[in-house]
Amino acid sequence: MYKILVVDDEPRIRELIVKYGQFEGHEVFEAKNGLDAVEKTKNYNYDIILMDVMMPELDGFSAVKEIRKYSNTPVLMLSARGEEYDRIHGFEVGVDDYVVKPFSPKELMMRVEAIMRRSKNPEEEKDIFEYEGLKIDFTGRSVFIHGEEIQLFPREYDLLFYMVKNKGIALTREKLLNKVWGYDYYGNDRTLDTHIKLLRKNLGEYADYVKTLRGVGYKFEIN
Repeated sequence: MYKILVVDDEPRIRELIVKYGQFEGHEVFEAKNGLDAVEKTKNYNYDIILMDVMMPELDGFSAVKEIRKYSNTPVLMLSARGEEYDRIHGFEVGVDDYVVKPFSPKELMMRVEAIMRRSKNPEEEKDIFEYEGLKIDFTGRSVFIHGEEIQLFPREYDLLFYMVKNKGIALTREKLLNKVWGYDYYGNDRTLDTHIKLLRKNLGEYADYVKTLRGVGYKFEIN
């Protein structure tokens, strides 16, 4: 059973998620907008937050940015729009996954379960990869470029770590989604492309180490 905070300015959406979440055995709380969500997360520890994007007073993206200042609670973003910019912006502010409305309540709860399973069972690594100015500390989940730590979002770390552990190997899109997002991932492979873009951006001069294999997938290869 999880403690779920549903943040949406539409009462009917909240009611639907609350009803289905309770049916699945979860304890579900409500917030009517971003400001309400920020206040509630300061005073209570939720297991996961389901956050709408377009809301009055404080939109979902801004609310997540505020919450990330003091909490790493997983966030599943809900949106009526599915543009790539929205997905990228969501991942940049710290969103764990993205669902486009209208959605199936059953699928939504399966996404919640997948996110919680990943967050509660992180893969443990016990070594360090280092080449030229790039250093990856698997144990500490940290990445350094020329001695300066760069900040990645959770799924970017997982993606980079898996690719580096399998450096030089062609990794299909399906395999990356299965290994990084889990066999129970119910999204599409555009999520993978978005995270690859974000990862390359953050790797800066080492972006070329993440190579695209047309028609196949990606691989991490040292030039």
